[in-house]
Amino acid sequence: MLSRILRYLKGLLGFKLDQLEDPEILLQQAQQEMKEAQAKNRERAVQAITQKNNLQALVDQTKKMVDNLQAKAEIALKNGDRDLAKQLLIEKAQYDTTLQSTQTSLTQALETTEAVKTAMRREEERIRAKTAQALSMKAQWKQSQIENSMNKALEGMSADGTDQAFERAAAKISNARSEGQARTELARESLTGRLAGLDDAQASNNADNELAQMEQRLGLAAAPASTVSSMPATSTPHIPVATSEIDKQLQELEARVGGSGTN
Repeated sequence: MLSRILRYLKGLLGFKLDQLEDPEILLQQAQQEMKEAQAKNRERAVQAITQKNNLQALVDQTKKMVDNLQAKAEIALKNGDRDLAKQLLIEKAQYDTTLQSTQTSLTQALETTEAVKTAMRREEERIRAKTAQALSMKAQWKQSQIENSMNKALEGMSADGTDQAFERAAAKISNARSEGQARTELARESLTGRLAGLDDAQASNNADNELAQMEQRLGLAAAPASTVSSMPATSTPHIPVATSEIDKQLQELEARVGGSGTN
């Protein structure tokens, strides 16, 4: 019982592994992973561009503050308030330092942003190429499945059984015909067959004689010469008609088969 359960589990796991190793499923998983990675990279790119925009806004704001302090220092100096002008210039110098640092960060952010945009474009091109490749591979997989199914169907289409049945039927028919010919041959060689042949020959001779007599009565043929008619009437023995007819037929039969005494 335990071994049966183990075999069932092995078969089930093997079936699941076969499903997981299906090329179409593998391609779908790869495409899904590419889309997820693209979404994450896009989010990183958005964050990088956001930081760049924040730095740009900070640079613009700091630069505006520097310009504003410079203008105020000039106004204070024109009004003769040299100490205020000095204080404003000190504050302006602090903003200048912040501006330079922010501009450096902004330059790096711009470079990073351009690199991110380039990477995103390349990734999109790679995904498009991989998508086209996946479609081609799926089509090839489908085609290979169709070809395998057709090959299996052709392998299963065998006419051996049908041919053997036809050969057996032909052999039985040939044997039956040979047996029939053998029985016919034996029938011809048997006594009954020989007597039947004699009956047929006798019937044919009787018909020929009757036809000849009919032709003589109708005057369609000359009467044959007879040695019996030249003899005196008193010396002609009385021969029954049936016996004379049989002798005549026997003579004709002997003449056809090459004379008497040849049996």
